[in-house]
Amino acid sequence: MTPTVEPRGRTPKDILTVLRERTREVGVLHRISESISSTLDLEAVLKHIVEVVVEVTRADSCLLYLVSTNRDELVLRASKNPHPNLIGRILLGLGEGITGWVAQERVRVVIPRNASDDPRFKFFHKLPEDRYQAFVSVPIVTKGDVVGVINVQHKRAKRYREAELALLSTIAHQVGGAIENAWLYEEMRRQALQLDTLSQVSETVASNRLIEEVLQLIVTMTAQMMNSKICSIMLVDEATGELRIAATQSLSEAYRRKPPLKIGQSMSGRAVRSQRPIFVPEVTKERGYCYQDLAKKEGLCSLLSVPMMSKQRAIGVINTYTSTLHVFGPEEIKIMQAIANQAAVAIEHTRLMEKSFEMQEALTVRKLVERAKGYIMQSRNLSEAEAFRVMQRQSMNRRKSMREIAEAIILAEELKG
Repeated sequence: MTPTVEPRGRTPKDILTVLRERTREVGVLHRISESISSTLDLEAVLKHIVEVVVEVTRADSCLLYLVSTNRDELVLRASKNPHPNLIGRILLGLGEGITGWVAQERVRVVIPRNASDDPRFKFFHKLPEDRYQAFVSVPIVTKGDVVGVINVQHKRAKRYREAELALLSTIAHQVGGAIENAWLYEEMRRQALQLDTLSQVSETVASNRLIEEVLQLIVTMTAQMMNSKICSIMLVDEATGELRIAATQSLSEAYRRKPPLKIGQSMSGRAVRSQRPIFVPEVTKERGYCYQDLAKKEGLCSLLSVPMMSKQRAIGVINTYTSTLHVFGPEEIKIMQAIANQAAVAIEHTRLMEKSFEMQEALTVRKLVERAKGYIMQSRNLSEAEAFRVMQRQSMNRRKSMREIAEAIILAEELKG
């Protein structure tokens, strides 16, 4: 018998392997499509993307970066290995490191071994992934724009198969739309919350509540809107030239007892002096920040300090701190300035009311004192100055106010009648 000769090219086993690979790829894409279309929560979408990429590539590490709101840098937003202290805090400029280069050039990078030897590689020194051997970086693109980058790393050298890389690129392109939709939803939800907060602040300012209660409500609502770790209002003490905490939603006694700040020696003071918002990316690294130890203890990172303006002068600041690195966008700063100015209106209104009350009280006391003096002058045959001194001595000796002394004299005279 003539032996059977297999045709050149792929064997049945090879074809079966390819079919299995294609079936797996279709299954993966179907799963990720179903999953990311089932939610508009950005964090949930990013988490699932990382999980699928790790499953497909059997990676030891997967880092997902998103382009920032102002589109000039990349921010670490999700990872396979938990990096809670680094999520949102690692930033890369476009073109910086391999990740930034991939985002800028929109080209995939594959390094099978010694990834850190690549001249574009950037060390963070806080990430164990710095020491991994193999590295793949893929841009996430939607509608022609890069919205992020997926990095896959293996501890040991690895020869990546073309089918594996193609699937990773396909996943990156497929999830771009989901990320954009989640972004839009998050932005709409954030704007709705901002409008609701502004409305509530306006209602609070217009209410008849005590000023302490008004300020407390403002910091509480602002913290919820900005997702702040700490939000506080500090007012200028004209007599001492210091900023003192007037309200905060923080439960930390250490923060509540924070000593007053000299306007010329603090970040909040800079906001008052310049009458402009001051942004500090990381307060624990800012030389001009006065309480770095307290910030480390409380887990504070970024600070936005906005002046509270009233009649072209700053009467205080409203501060918002985040627990992770956060670059405040123009819209966030704008809404914070609106809230700060609303708070300033409430404070100035209260101060005017207090002054009006004080003036009314002073006028009432003056009338009572004049009437009491008349009784003393008449009953004791004293001059006006002598009668006033009698009342002063009584006030000091009995530790009573002039109003109380005057009212007692008038009551005694009325009882005589």
